[in-house]
Amino acid sequence: MAGQGLSTDEVQGIREALAAGRKPKVVFTAAAGQMAGQLGQVVELTDPELSEEFVVVRFGRDELPFSPGDVAIAPRGAGRKPAEPKPEPVVEEEPAPEPEFVLDTPPVPAPRREEPRVEQQAEAKPAKRAVKTAKPKSPAGLTVTLAYAEGEWTVAAQQGAKSLAKPYVVKPAEALRMVALVDVPGVQEAVEQILAAERAEAEQQAEKLRAELAEIEARLAELREAH
Repeated sequence: MAGQGLSTDEVQGIREALAAGRKPKVVFTAAAGQMAGQLGQVVELTDPELSEEFVVVRFGRDELPFSPGDVAIAPRGAGRKPAEPKPEPVVEEEPAPEPEFVLDTPPVPAPRREEPRVEQQAEAKPAKRAVKTAKPKSPAGLTVTLAYAEGEWTVAAQQGAKSLAKPYVVKPAEALRMVALVDVPGVQEAVEQILAAERAEAEQQAEKLRAELAEIEARLAELREAH
């Protein structure tokens, strides 16, 4: 009976097995629909942040993505063919035909008995491959960050784990317009307080520079008169 899906520890164990070159066997759960109870091999684990179906399973000739709830760790010995018992001596008796090939005609020679079996398997494979189709992956989330540090406003953008734009400097007026779009109490007030503190500091520096400039001009005028 299929299990209830992979746990976080089992996913980590599969990741370690793949890194060691092994391909762990899994069994499809009831969440996989018509494939429940069938066996497959995990060949890859993609990024779970990009899609919930990040467990890539080889089933027959196909490799399809599934979610951890679609598969479970296969029990030991699953998929192995049981040892066939040695046939008992038969005296003057024809071998009984296999159940799925009961015919009204006399038994045919052994080489011709294999042909219907091969044809039946070839017809069954396409039906199994058509059970599960890959779903399109949804795009990762986009994050735009406005930050203030050391007297500068910066904007950065990131999609999933990929950086789309490194932090670059913007003017305080542009930062205030961006914050005005966010209707969150307290955010715009905090930005206005930062800008007010910057204006006050800039005015103090301007006053200091004016006083220094006035002192320099007075000194220059004295030097001209002495000349």
